[in-house]
Amino acid sequence: MRAFRYEPWSLLEQFRNEINRRPDSRESCQEKSCIGTSNWIPAVDIVENNEAYVLEVDVPGVDPEKIDIQMENGVLSIQGQRTPGLGDAESRKRVERPRGSFHRRFSLPDAADVDRIAARCRNGVLEISIPRQQRAQARKIAVEA
Repeated sequence: MRAFRYEPWSLLEQFRNEINRRPDSRESCQEKSCIGTSNWIPAVDIVENNEAYVLEVDVPGVDPEKIDIQMENGVLSIQGQRTPGLGDAESRKRVERPRGSFHRRFSLPDAADVDRIAARCRNGVLEISIPRQQRAQARKIAVEA
């Protein structure tokens, strides 16, 4: 017999987090970056510095080869799918990790250099780097008489 620690508030917190991560949740889709047909929504951190915008997307268990990133009309789309792990559905005693497809969209600012977007996936974190465009230097223009 196993001894389990009973923590009722942690269960309530877990339930609240799951509700907020649902694709149709008002809180999770506040910025309309997720699609209603998604089975789950990966968490995303956005970092902005002087050189680039960096998106860090949590996609553990997703094959990097099966992640599709597209840029069209100023919108960056990320989609993919997490497949079930070991064993079949009947042999699973507990399932807490969501699986299925996901789709996120992000509107990029005008300062983004869309021709130099790069992505890499390491340790279950997809990192998308979006460099800023080089700003034109101010210069004095002579007026001819």
